[in-house]
Amino acid sequence: MARSTVPIRTGEDVVRVRQETRRYAIEAGLGLVDQTKIVTAASEIARNTLDYGKGGQAIIEVVQIGARRGVRIVFEDNGPGIADIELALKDGYTSGKGMGLGLGGARRLSSEFTITSTPGNGTTVTIGRYK
Repeated sequence: MARSTVPIRTGEDVVRVRQETRRYAIEAGLGLVDQTKIVTAASEIARNTLDYGKGGQAIIEVVQIGARRGVRIVFEDNGPGIADIELALKDGYTSGKGMGLGLGGARRLSSEFTITSTPGNGTTVTIGRYK
């Protein structure tokens, strides 16, 4: 299956993550609504990776899970981590200047969503959308 890694160091890299996610979603055969949902979720998490994780990478791939085909993106950073993941997932919570919709919104837009974080050692967020 297809796979690529996109470094996230600048705002332009967030745009590249969006573009690559759309390309992979099309390759996976997702419809326009599902493409839009996963691209929006990927954009939110990529922005968080840059702004809060101090940069990192996105690994984007087409995956087949049984009869379901889709796109999965794993975001990794070595930033400060998230001390309270449940709090961070609540709408309205922000540790910075954002609106506090990124993580929770991305979770609602994704068929798959996992987050692991260790304060001081970074965060990994995995999102996916399948047909």
